[in-house]
Amino acid sequence: MTDTNIKHGTEFHVKRALLDGQIRQVAELAEIIWNEHFTPIIGKKQVDYMVEKFQSYPALKEQTAGGYEYYQLFDKDMFCGYTGIHPEEDGRLFLSKLYIKKECRGRHLATQTFDFLRSLCWERGYSAIWLTCNKHNDNSLGVYRHLGFETVGAQEADIGGGFIMDDYIMEYVIRQYLRPACSLTQPPARRNPLRRVLP
Repeated sequence: MTDTNIKHGTEFHVKRALLDGQIRQVAELAEIIWNEHFTPIIGKKQVDYMVEKFQSYPALKEQTAGGYEYYQLFDKDMFCGYTGIHPEEDGRLFLSKLYIKKECRGRHLATQTFDFLRSLCWERGYSAIWLTCNKHNDNSLGVYRHLGFETVGAQEADIGGGFIMDDYIMEYVIRQYLRPACSLTQPPARRNPLRRVLP
């Protein structure tokens, strides 16, 4: 998909992060969100390590060169969050990142982003969306379950630096015979409000 500005209504919209300036904005927001949300879960040292390794500008640039796609999430022209995805060889879509900054939570943005991703899967023919989520990230696990994800496994990944990612593996199966409530050019259907929107 080459569109850089994908409207989902008058308030919420998604922009593909293709330019260096956009990728830097994503990296800057990632550092803020990770320090706020994940420090109580995994500790400051692991947050610093993972931000540098996976969320920094050089890391994001390397990932985009390797096939990852990043999208900025806007509400009323405010940059509220971002999502990162990667098409898999098995026909599924890997949801690598979906983060909303604290002051923008509770606005249905995670739900609307998920509707965008479902529509993208329908358009491209992906069979499922899968992700990993920290086993102790209770709020985000609840959000994903609310959206229809099921836990299909667990993994412990050694990420270096003496740190481990202890995650559940979750999956949402795309029903190709049922078109989503929205397409990439139509506003998404609203669902119940979400109190927490971070994976």
